[in-house]
Amino acid sequence: MSATIFTEKEAKEASIELITDPAKGRQAVHDVVVAMRANRRSGTACTKTKGEIRASGAKPWRQKGTGRARAGDRASPIWVGGGVVFGPRPRSYAKHTPKKVKVLAFRKALSERILAGDILLVDAFAITEPKTKNFLTTLTGLAKDARKTLVIGNGFDENTYLSARNVRTASLARAADVNTEQLLAFDKIIVTKEALTTLSERLAS
Repeated sequence: MSATIFTEKEAKEASIELITDPAKGRQAVHDVVVAMRANRRSGTACTKTKGEIRASGAKPWRQKGTGRARAGDRASPIWVGGGVVFGPRPRSYAKHTPKKVKVLAFRKALSERILAGDILLVDAFAITEPKTKNFLTTLTGLAKDARKTLVIGNGFDENTYLSARNVRTASLARAADVNTEQLLAFDKIIVTKEALTTLSERLAS
């Protein structure tokens, strides 16, 4: 199994329109990545207010004569174990991103990686035996200097998935599902020829 650098000329032959303007699409990439990370936040952090604290409603001590400050509630925020003022409450961090912005960001990220020579093209990618060692050996042969590698294909067989699942420095992604954040997160990207056709169709639609 061998890989070749996917060039700008080959991108044009594959009907992939590249963005060569450095400024175009940068904001779209930022907006999409920020939205994707925000959408993954659970938003379940929660603190109790004064009214939600389980405490006696009795006055801790009498109003006058003790020499201490006036106190009327054991759930007061100024007490240890009391309520929290303006603490976090369950909420959604989701951000909406227009479809055109997503497409622009994806095209920009893909263009940058192609122009930088970070995308490697292979005929097919498959591991015949479900062993992590075989997977790492194959990756090293295709992308020698890469610390993190993304492999994009239309689909992978069970042996390939089993071989890659314990490798933290590599990831498998389907061409129909790969996103902008993934294109930016890896040093090298290995793409099969079938997946290349799918990526071209995604950008054309």
